[in-house]
Amino acid sequence: MNIRFPFQIDGRGRTATATDEEHIRQMIEQVLFTSPGERVNRPDFGTGIMQLVFAPNSPELAAATEFTIQGALQQWLGDVIQVEAVNVESQESTLHVTVQYRIRRNQQRAVAQFSQEV
Repeated sequence: MNIRFPFQIDGRGRTATATDEEHIRQMIEQVLFTSPGERVNRPDFGTGIMQLVFAPNSPELAAATEFTIQGALQQWLGDVIQVEAVNVESQESTLHVTVQYRIRRNQQRAVAQFSQEV
């Protein structure tokens, strides 16, 4: 049983659950949008990409951000997914991240898109 993220109560008054595929997508979201130092017992968990929204756009920054994200996903979810590609775009105050990955358990390919406004 996978607990839904963010935590919710379902229509029966119980903890909401997620399918395996939803749970993997939710874990990717947690890695992406958690800043290092935010988790008490895992100070290096996360990517820190939210601070990059305010950095000047450049091809070098985009490449560095994609590399950072791919490394964090491999570190924290490498036993669950194989990252195939990461694309990051910053438009005004919104960060758009696309992650293409393969679920290791069944070799199914998936694409997850995330947007975060700052």
